[in-house]
Amino acid sequence: MVLKSHRYSLGARLFLSAAFCCVLILVLAGVGLTTFYRRSAERGFDERLSVYIKQLVADLAAPPETERQTIGDLGEPRFDLPLTGWYWQITRLDGERPNVRASRSLVGGQLPKLLDQSIAPNSRGLRESYVSGPDDRLLRILEREIDVGEDGRFTVAVAAPADEIEGDIQDFRFALAMTFLLLGIALVASTLVQVRFGLRPLVRLRAAVGLVRTGESPRIAGQYPPDLAPLASELNELIDANHEILDRARTQVGNLAHALKTPLSVMMNEAGTDDGQLPQTVRTQTAIMRDQVQYYLDRARAAALSGALGGVTEVVPSLDALLRTFMKISQDRDITGSHMVPPSLRFRGEKQDFEEMLGNLLDNAFKWANSTVQVSIAEGKIGEGEKMALLIDDDGPGLPDDAMAEVLKRGRRLDEAMPGSGLGLSIVVDLAKLYGGELTLQRSPLGGLRVRLVLPSI
Repeated sequence: MVLKSHRYSLGARLFLSAAFCCVLILVLAGVGLTTFYRRSAERGFDERLSVYIKQLVADLAAPPETERQTIGDLGEPRFDLPLTGWYWQITRLDGERPNVRASRSLVGGQLPKLLDQSIAPNSRGLRESYVSGPDDRLLRILEREIDVGEDGRFTVAVAAPADEIEGDIQDFRFALAMTFLLLGIALVASTLVQVRFGLRPLVRLRAAVGLVRTGESPRIAGQYPPDLAPLASELNELIDANHEILDRARTQVGNLAHALKTPLSVMMNEAGTDDGQLPQTVRTQTAIMRDQVQYYLDRARAAALSGALGGVTEVVPSLDALLRTFMKISQDRDITGSHMVPPSLRFRGEKQDFEEMLGNLLDNAFKWANSTVQVSIAEGKIGEGEKMALLIDDDGPGLPDDAMAEVLKRGRRLDEAMPGSGLGLSIVVDLAKLYGGELTLQRSPLGGLRVRLVLPSI
Protein backbone atom coordinates (compact mmCIF):
# COMPACT_ATOMS: atom_id res chain seq x y z
CA MET A 1 0.00 0.00 0.00
CA VAL A 2 1.40 3.38 -1.01
CA LEU A 3 1.32 5.96 1.79
CA LYS A 4 0.11 9.40 0.81
CA SER A 5 2.74 11.70 2.24
CA HIS A 6 0.56 14.82 1.96
CA ARG A 7 -1.63 13.46 4.77
CA TYR A 8 1.22 13.71 7.26
CA SER A 9 2.33 16.89 8.97
CA LEU A 10 5.90 18.13 8.73
CA GLY A 11 6.54 17.09 12.33
CA ALA A 12 5.11 13.61 11.73
CA ARG A 13 7.25 13.14 8.62
CA LEU A 14 10.41 14.23 10.44
CA PHE A 15 9.64 11.99 13.40
CA LEU A 16 8.73 8.94 11.30
CA SER A 17 11.76 9.29 9.02
CA ALA A 18 14.12 9.74 12.00
CA ALA A 19 12.54 6.82 13.87
CA PHE A 20 12.78 4.62 10.75
CA CYS A 21 16.46 5.51 10.31
CA CYS A 22 17.17 4.77 13.99
CA VAL A 23 15.46 1.38 13.79
CA LEU A 24 17.20 0.51 10.51
CA ILE A 25 20.63 1.46 11.89
CA LEU A 26 20.05 -0.52 15.10
CA VAL A 27 18.89 -3.60 13.15
CA LEU A 28 21.91 -3.46 10.81
CA ALA A 29 24.22 -2.91 13.78
CA GLY A 30 22.63 -5.86 15.59
CA VAL A 31 23.09 -8.14 12.59
CA GLY A 32 26.69 -7.00 12.19
CA LEU A 33 27.55 -7.40 15.87
CA THR A 34 25.90 -10.82 16.03
CA THR A 35 27.88 -11.99 12.99
CA PHE A 36 31.10 -10.62 14.49
CA TYR A 37 30.36 -12.29 17.83
CA ARG A 38 29.61 -15.61 16.11
CA ARG A 39 33.00 -15.55 14.45
CA SER A 40 34.66 -14.55 17.70
CA ALA A 41 32.86 -17.33 19.58
CA GLU A 42 33.89 -19.86 16.92
CA ARG A 43 37.52 -18.72 17.13
CA GLY A 44 37.50 -19.05 20.93
CA PHE A 45 35.91 -22.49 20.71
CA ASP A 46 38.38 -23.53 18.03
CA GLU A 47 41.24 -22.43 20.26
CA ARG A 48 40.06 -24.88 22.91
CA LEU A 49 39.82 -27.71 20.36
CA SER A 50 43.20 -26.87 18.86
CA VAL A 51 44.80 -27.30 22.30
CA TYR A 52 43.49 -30.88 22.38
CA ILE A 53 44.77 -31.46 18.84
CA LYS A 54 48.24 -30.26 19.84
CA GLN A 55 48.20 -32.63 22.81
CA LEU A 56 47.18 -35.56 20.58
CA VAL A 57 49.90 -34.65 18.08
CA ALA A 58 52.40 -34.58 20.94
CA ASP A 59 51.20 -38.04 22.00
CA LEU A 60 51.73 -39.34 18.48
CA ALA A 61 55.23 -37.90 18.33
CA ALA A 62 56.15 -39.42 21.73
CA PRO A 63 58.53 -42.43 21.90
CA PRO A 64 56.85 -45.79 21.14
CA GLU A 65 57.39 -47.18 24.63
CA THR A 66 55.25 -44.38 26.15
CA GLU A 67 52.54 -44.13 23.47
CA ARG A 68 50.05 -46.54 25.00
CA GLN A 69 50.25 -44.83 28.36
CA THR A 70 49.82 -41.24 27.18
CA ILE A 71 47.82 -41.10 23.92
CA GLY A 72 44.35 -39.68 24.37
CA ASP A 73 44.81 -38.69 27.99
CA LEU A 74 43.56 -35.11 27.56
CA GLY A 75 42.40 -34.49 31.11
CA GLU A 76 38.77 -34.04 29.98
CA PRO A 77 36.31 -36.62 31.37
CA ARG A 78 33.78 -35.95 28.64
CA PHE A 79 36.04 -37.71 26.15
CA ASP A 80 35.57 -40.92 28.17
CA LEU A 81 31.78 -40.79 28.69
CA PRO A 82 29.55 -42.27 25.94
CA LEU A 83 28.08 -39.89 23.36
CA THR A 84 28.81 -36.67 25.24
CA GLY A 85 29.50 -34.86 21.97
CA TRP A 86 33.20 -34.49 22.88
CA TYR A 87 35.21 -36.77 20.61
CA TRP A 88 38.72 -37.22 19.27
CA GLN A 89 39.87 -39.47 16.46
CA ILE A 90 43.27 -40.35 14.98
CA THR A 91 43.32 -41.98 11.55
CA ARG A 92 46.46 -43.36 9.87
CA LEU A 93 46.49 -42.51 6.20
CA ASP A 94 49.23 -44.86 4.99
CA GLY A 95 49.50 -48.56 5.44
CA GLU A 96 47.58 -51.45 4.08
CA ARG A 97 44.56 -50.97 6.32
CA PRO A 98 43.30 -47.74 7.86
CA ASN A 99 44.16 -47.62 11.50
CA VAL A 100 41.66 -45.60 13.55
CA ARG A 101 42.00 -44.69 17.18
CA ALA A 102 39.15 -42.78 18.88
CA SER A 103 37.92 -41.58 22.24
CA ARG A 104 35.71 -43.83 24.32
CA SER A 105 32.86 -41.35 23.92
CA LEU A 106 32.45 -42.37 20.25
CA VAL A 107 31.34 -45.85 21.37
CA GLY A 108 32.63 -47.51 18.24
CA GLY A 109 31.48 -44.78 15.86
CA GLN A 110 33.63 -42.65 13.62
CA LEU A 111 33.89 -38.98 12.75
CA PRO A 112 33.80 -38.00 9.07
CA LYS A 113 37.16 -36.99 7.61
CA LEU A 114 37.31 -33.40 6.39
CA LEU A 115 40.23 -34.43 4.18
CA ASP A 116 37.79 -36.45 2.07
CA GLN A 117 35.43 -33.47 1.78
CA SER A 118 37.97 -31.26 0.01
CA ILE A 119 37.94 -28.65 2.78
CA ALA A 120 41.06 -26.50 2.53
CA PRO A 121 43.12 -25.95 5.69
CA ASN A 122 43.42 -22.49 7.21
CA SER A 123 46.62 -20.56 7.85
CA ARG A 124 47.40 -22.75 10.87
CA GLY A 125 46.99 -25.98 8.89
CA LEU A 126 43.63 -26.81 10.48
CA ARG A 127 40.49 -27.83 8.65
CA GLU A 128 37.29 -26.67 10.37
CA SER A 129 33.63 -27.36 9.75
CA TYR A 130 30.31 -28.47 11.20
CA VAL A 131 29.37 -32.14 10.90
CA SER A 132 26.68 -34.49 12.18
CA GLY A 133 27.86 -36.74 15.04
CA PRO A 134 27.04 -40.36 15.87
CA ASP A 135 23.79 -39.35 17.58
CA ASP A 136 22.90 -36.87 14.80
CA ARG A 137 24.07 -34.04 17.03
CA LEU A 138 25.63 -31.04 15.28
CA LEU A 139 29.36 -30.91 16.05
CA ARG A 140 32.11 -28.37 15.57
CA ILE A 141 35.14 -30.32 14.29
CA LEU A 142 38.77 -29.42 13.75
CA GLU A 143 41.15 -31.71 11.83
CA ARG A 144 44.87 -31.60 11.22
CA GLU A 145 47.06 -33.71 8.97
CA ILE A 146 50.54 -34.60 10.32
CA ASP A 147 53.51 -36.61 9.14
CA VAL A 148 55.67 -38.25 11.83
CA GLY A 149 58.23 -39.66 9.45
CA GLU A 150 58.74 -43.41 9.64
CA ASP A 151 55.75 -43.75 11.96
CA GLY A 152 53.41 -42.67 9.15
CA ARG A 153 50.92 -39.97 8.20
CA PHE A 154 47.87 -39.26 10.32
CA THR A 155 44.79 -37.03 10.57
CA VAL A 156 43.95 -35.85 14.05
CA ALA A 157 40.39 -34.65 14.64
CA VAL A 158 38.67 -33.22 17.70
CA ALA A 159 34.93 -32.47 17.82
CA ALA A 160 32.64 -30.84 20.38
CA PRO A 161 28.91 -29.95 20.50
CA ALA A 162 28.03 -26.89 18.40
CA ASP A 163 25.14 -26.03 20.72
CA GLU A 164 27.68 -24.63 23.20
CA ILE A 165 28.55 -21.98 20.61
CA GLU A 166 24.87 -21.43 19.81
CA GLY A 167 24.07 -21.05 23.50
CA ASP A 168 26.64 -18.28 23.86
CA ILE A 169 25.34 -16.60 20.70
CA GLN A 170 21.72 -16.78 21.91
CA ASP A 171 22.69 -15.20 25.23
CA PHE A 172 24.54 -12.48 23.34
CA ARG A 173 21.58 -11.90 21.02
CA PHE A 174 19.18 -11.53 23.96
CA ALA A 175 21.47 -9.10 25.79
CA LEU A 176 22.06 -7.17 22.56
CA ALA A 177 18.32 -7.05 21.76
CA MET A 178 17.47 -5.72 25.23
CA THR A 179 20.25 -3.14 25.02
CA PHE A 180 19.25 -2.01 21.53
CA LEU A 181 15.56 -1.93 22.52
CA LEU A 182 16.28 0.45 25.39
CA LEU A 183 18.62 2.44 23.16
CA GLY A 184 15.98 2.60 20.42
CA ILE A 185 13.33 3.83 22.85
CA ALA A 186 15.73 6.48 24.10
CA LEU A 187 16.61 7.54 20.53
CA VAL A 188 12.94 7.72 19.45
CA ALA A 189 12.06 9.73 22.57
CA SER A 190 14.97 12.11 21.97
CA THR A 191 13.92 12.41 18.31
CA LEU A 192 10.40 13.37 19.38
CA VAL A 193 11.79 16.02 21.73
CA GLN A 194 14.08 17.36 19.00
CA VAL A 195 11.26 17.52 16.44
CA ARG A 196 8.94 19.32 18.86
CA PHE A 197 11.66 21.74 19.89
CA GLY A 198 12.79 22.32 16.31
CA LEU A 199 9.27 22.94 14.99
CA ARG A 200 8.19 25.19 17.86
CA PRO A 201 8.92 28.37 15.83
CA LEU A 202 6.65 27.05 13.06
CA VAL A 203 3.89 26.47 15.62
CA ARG A 204 4.32 30.03 16.88
CA LEU A 205 4.24 31.34 13.31
CA ARG A 206 1.03 29.41 12.61
CA ALA A 207 -0.54 30.83 15.77
CA ALA A 208 0.52 34.35 14.74
CA VAL A 209 -1.05 33.90 11.29
CA GLY A 210 -4.23 32.64 12.99
CA LEU A 211 -4.34 35.79 15.14
CA VAL A 212 -4.10 37.90 11.98
CA ARG A 213 -6.84 35.89 10.29
CA THR A 214 -9.20 36.27 13.25
CA GLY A 215 -8.45 39.98 13.58
CA GLU A 216 -6.80 39.77 17.00
CA SER A 217 -3.53 41.09 15.59
CA PRO A 218 -2.92 43.35 12.58
CA ARG A 219 0.48 41.81 11.75
CA ILE A 220 2.64 38.79 12.49
CA ALA A 221 4.52 39.65 15.66
CA GLY A 222 7.46 38.02 17.44
CA GLN A 223 11.05 37.01 16.79
CA TYR A 224 11.81 33.95 14.66
CA PRO A 225 14.96 31.96 13.74
CA PRO A 226 16.98 33.18 10.73
CA ASP A 227 15.46 30.59 8.39
CA LEU A 228 11.87 31.55 9.35
CA ALA A 229 12.28 35.30 9.79
CA PRO A 230 12.19 35.98 5.99
CA LEU A 231 8.92 34.01 5.73
CA ALA A 232 7.35 36.06 8.55
CA SER A 233 8.56 39.24 6.87
CA GLU A 234 7.10 38.19 3.51
CA LEU A 235 3.77 37.36 5.14
CA ASN A 236 3.67 40.80 6.77
CA GLU A 237 4.38 42.41 3.41
CA LEU A 238 1.61 40.31 1.87
CA ILE A 239 -0.80 41.49 4.60
CA ASP A 240 0.20 45.11 3.96
CA ALA A 241 -0.26 44.64 0.21
CA ASN A 242 -3.67 43.06 0.80
CA HIS A 243 -4.80 46.02 2.93
CA GLU A 244 -3.45 48.44 0.34
CA ILE A 245 -5.35 46.71 -2.46
CA LEU A 246 -8.54 46.72 -0.41
CA ASP A 247 -8.13 50.41 0.43
CA ARG A 248 -7.70 51.23 -3.26
CA ALA A 249 -10.72 49.08 -4.17
CA ARG A 250 -12.80 50.76 -1.46
CA THR A 251 -11.73 54.18 -2.72
CA GLN A 252 -12.49 53.31 -6.35
CA VAL A 253 -15.91 51.92 -5.44
CA GLY A 254 -16.71 55.07 -3.48
CA ASN A 255 -15.57 57.30 -6.34
CA LEU A 256 -17.66 55.33 -8.82
CA ALA A 257 -20.69 55.56 -6.54
CA HIS A 258 -20.41 59.35 -6.31
CA ALA A 259 -19.72 59.67 -10.03
CA LEU A 260 -22.90 57.74 -10.90
CA LYS A 261 -25.23 58.91 -8.17
CA THR A 262 -24.75 62.61 -8.81
CA PRO A 263 -25.84 62.55 -12.50
CA LEU A 264 -28.75 60.26 -11.63
CA SER A 265 -29.88 62.62 -8.87
CA VAL A 266 -29.69 65.58 -11.31
CA MET A 267 -31.76 63.69 -13.87
CA MET A 268 -34.38 62.81 -11.26
CA ASN A 269 -34.57 66.39 -10.02
CA GLU A 270 -34.93 67.75 -13.55
CA ALA A 271 -37.57 65.18 -14.38
CA GLY A 272 -39.46 66.13 -11.23
CA THR A 273 -40.17 69.65 -12.53
CA ASP A 274 -42.67 68.36 -15.07
CA ASP A 275 -45.66 66.05 -14.66
CA GLY A 276 -45.77 64.75 -18.24
CA GLN A 277 -45.40 61.17 -19.42
CA LEU A 278 -41.75 61.52 -20.43
CA PRO A 279 -40.58 62.94 -17.08
CA GLN A 280 -42.49 60.19 -15.30
CA THR A 281 -40.78 57.55 -17.41
CA VAL A 282 -37.40 59.18 -16.80
CA ARG A 283 -38.02 59.23 -13.05
CA THR A 284 -39.02 55.57 -13.01
CA GLN A 285 -36.11 54.36 -15.10
CA THR A 286 -33.63 56.59 -13.26
CA ALA A 287 -34.77 55.14 -9.94
CA ILE A 288 -34.30 51.63 -11.32
CA MET A 289 -30.83 52.58 -12.60
CA ARG A 290 -29.91 54.05 -9.21
CA ASP A 291 -31.02 50.90 -7.39
CA GLN A 292 -29.16 48.68 -9.84
CA VAL A 293 -26.00 50.79 -9.55
CA GLN A 294 -26.22 50.65 -5.76
CA TYR A 295 -26.77 46.89 -5.83
CA TYR A 296 -23.77 46.11 -8.02
CA LEU A 297 -21.56 48.61 -6.21
CA ASP A 298 -22.44 46.88 -2.95
CA ARG A 299 -21.63 43.51 -4.47
CA ALA A 300 -18.29 44.75 -5.85
CA ARG A 301 -17.36 46.28 -2.51
CA ALA A 302 -18.40 43.14 -0.61
CA ALA A 303 -16.45 40.88 -2.97
CA ALA A 304 -13.34 42.97 -2.35
CA LEU A 305 -13.77 43.11 1.41
CA SER A 306 -14.77 39.48 1.99
CA GLY A 307 -11.18 38.39 1.37
CA ALA A 308 -9.71 40.93 3.76
CA LEU A 309 -7.40 39.64 6.45
CA GLY A 310 -8.14 40.45 10.06
CA GLY A 311 -11.74 41.65 9.72
CA VAL A 312 -13.62 41.07 13.00
CA THR A 313 -16.88 42.70 14.11
CA GLU A 314 -18.48 42.73 17.54
CA VAL A 315 -22.09 41.63 17.00
CA VAL A 316 -23.84 43.17 20.03
CA PRO A 317 -22.72 46.83 19.60
CA SER A 318 -23.82 46.89 15.96
CA LEU A 319 -27.07 45.10 16.81
CA ASP A 320 -27.87 47.53 19.65
CA ALA A 321 -27.25 50.53 17.41
CA LEU A 322 -29.45 49.18 14.60
CA LEU A 323 -32.30 48.25 16.94
CA ARG A 324 -32.29 51.73 18.50
CA THR A 325 -32.34 53.29 15.02
CA PHE A 326 -35.26 51.23 13.73
CA MET A 327 -37.27 51.62 16.97
CA LYS A 328 -36.86 55.37 16.64
CA ILE A 329 -37.97 55.26 13.01
CA SER A 330 -41.00 53.08 13.93
CA GLN A 331 -41.91 54.85 17.15
CA ASP A 332 -45.24 56.01 15.71
CA ARG A 333 -46.18 52.31 15.29
CA ASP A 334 -44.97 51.44 18.81
CA ILE A 335 -42.77 48.51 17.68
CA THR A 336 -40.24 47.20 20.18
CA GLY A 337 -37.03 45.43 19.27
CA SER A 338 -34.94 43.22 21.53
CA HIS A 339 -32.19 40.61 21.31
CA MET A 340 -30.77 37.66 23.24
CA VAL A 341 -27.25 37.58 21.81
CA PRO A 342 -24.19 36.90 24.04
CA PRO A 343 -21.75 39.83 24.24
CA SER A 344 -18.81 37.60 23.28
CA LEU A 345 -20.18 36.81 19.82
CA ARG A 346 -18.07 38.14 16.94
CA PHE A 347 -18.51 38.07 13.18
CA ARG A 348 -15.42 37.22 11.11
CA GLY A 349 -15.70 39.93 8.50
CA GLU A 350 -16.05 43.65 7.85
CA LYS A 351 -18.29 45.71 10.12
CA GLN A 352 -19.81 47.60 7.19
CA ASP A 353 -20.90 44.35 5.52
CA PHE A 354 -22.38 42.95 8.73
CA GLU A 355 -24.36 46.13 9.44
CA GLU A 356 -25.61 46.23 5.86
CA MET A 357 -26.89 42.64 6.04
CA LEU A 358 -28.41 43.04 9.49
CA GLY A 359 -29.80 46.47 8.61
CA ASN A 360 -31.66 45.15 5.56
CA LEU A 361 -33.13 42.27 7.55
CA LEU A 362 -34.20 44.49 10.47
CA ASP A 363 -35.64 47.01 8.02
CA ASN A 364 -37.92 44.32 6.57
CA ALA A 365 -38.80 42.99 10.02
CA PHE A 366 -39.79 46.43 11.36
CA LYS A 367 -41.78 47.16 8.17
CA TRP A 368 -43.97 44.09 8.58
CA ALA A 369 -44.04 43.60 12.36
CA ASN A 370 -47.18 44.43 14.32
CA SER A 371 -45.48 45.11 17.65
CA THR A 372 -42.36 42.96 18.22
CA VAL A 373 -39.05 42.16 16.58
CA GLN A 374 -36.68 39.73 18.30
CA VAL A 375 -33.11 38.74 17.45
CA SER A 376 -31.54 35.57 18.90
CA ILE A 377 -28.86 32.94 18.26
CA ALA A 378 -29.52 29.36 17.19
CA GLU A 379 -28.13 26.75 19.59
CA GLY A 380 -25.66 24.02 18.63
CA LYS A 381 -22.96 23.67 16.00
CA ILE A 382 -23.75 25.18 12.60
CA GLY A 383 -22.22 23.16 9.75
CA GLU A 384 -18.44 22.94 9.29
CA GLY A 385 -16.06 25.32 11.03
CA GLU A 386 -16.96 28.17 13.37
CA LYS A 387 -20.31 29.65 12.34
CA MET A 388 -23.25 31.43 13.97
CA ALA A 389 -26.91 31.55 13.01
CA LEU A 390 -28.74 34.83 13.73
CA LEU A 391 -32.54 34.49 13.97
CA ILE A 392 -34.66 37.60 13.28
CA ASP A 393 -38.33 37.05 14.22
CA ASP A 394 -41.33 39.36 13.83
CA ASP A 395 -45.02 39.04 14.67
CA GLY A 396 -46.25 40.31 11.33
CA PRO A 397 -48.41 38.51 8.75
CA GLY A 398 -45.53 36.30 7.58
CA LEU A 399 -45.23 34.72 4.13
CA PRO A 400 -46.75 31.68 2.46
CA ASP A 401 -44.33 28.79 1.98
CA ASP A 402 -44.32 29.17 -1.82
CA ALA A 403 -43.45 32.88 -1.53
CA MET A 404 -40.41 32.50 0.73
CA ALA A 405 -38.07 31.47 -2.10
CA GLU A 406 -39.56 34.08 -4.43
CA VAL A 407 -38.77 37.12 -2.27
CA LEU A 408 -35.05 36.17 -2.15
CA LYS A 409 -34.73 36.81 -5.90
CA ARG A 410 -33.32 40.15 -6.95
CA GLY A 411 -35.90 42.90 -7.44
CA ARG A 412 -38.90 40.78 -6.36
CA ARG A 413 -41.47 42.52 -4.14
CA LEU A 414 -44.70 40.88 -2.99
CA ASP A 415 -46.30 44.11 -1.86
CA GLU A 416 -45.77 47.09 -4.15
CA ALA A 417 -47.42 49.37 -1.60
CA MET A 418 -44.43 49.09 0.71
CA PRO A 419 -41.48 51.38 -0.14
CA GLY A 420 -38.26 49.84 -1.42
CA SER A 421 -36.55 48.46 -4.48
CA GLY A 422 -36.81 44.77 -3.70
CA LEU A 423 -33.02 44.46 -3.64
CA GLY A 424 -32.48 44.31 0.14
CA LEU A 425 -32.86 40.57 0.67
CA SER A 426 -30.95 39.68 -2.49
CA ILE A 427 -28.05 41.89 -1.37
CA VAL A 428 -28.03 40.04 1.96
CA VAL A 429 -28.06 36.70 0.13
CA ASP A 430 -25.08 37.72 -2.03
CA LEU A 431 -23.11 39.13 0.89
CA ALA A 432 -23.74 36.01 2.99
CA LYS A 433 -22.57 33.75 0.15
CA LEU A 434 -19.38 35.80 -0.23
CA TYR A 435 -18.60 35.01 3.41
CA GLY A 436 -19.51 31.33 3.06
CA GLY A 437 -22.89 31.73 4.79
CA GLU A 438 -26.52 31.53 3.75
CA LEU A 439 -29.93 33.14 4.24
CA THR A 440 -33.15 31.16 4.68
CA LEU A 441 -36.75 32.07 5.56
CA GLN A 442 -38.95 30.14 7.98
CA ARG A 443 -42.11 30.53 9.99
CA SER A 444 -41.57 32.41 13.23
CA PRO A 445 -42.81 31.24 16.65
CA LEU A 446 -44.17 34.82 17.01
CA GLY A 447 -46.53 34.19 14.10
CA GLY A 448 -44.71 36.16 11.42
CA LEU A 449 -41.49 35.54 9.50
CA ARG A 450 -38.19 34.16 10.81
CA VAL A 451 -35.03 35.02 8.90
CA ARG A 452 -32.07 32.72 9.57
CA LEU A 453 -28.71 34.25 8.68
CA VAL A 454 -25.65 31.96 8.92
CA LEU A 455 -22.25 33.71 9.00
CA PRO A 456 -18.68 32.85 10.03
CA SER A 457 -17.83 33.62 13.65
CA ILE A 458 -14.95 33.35 16.08
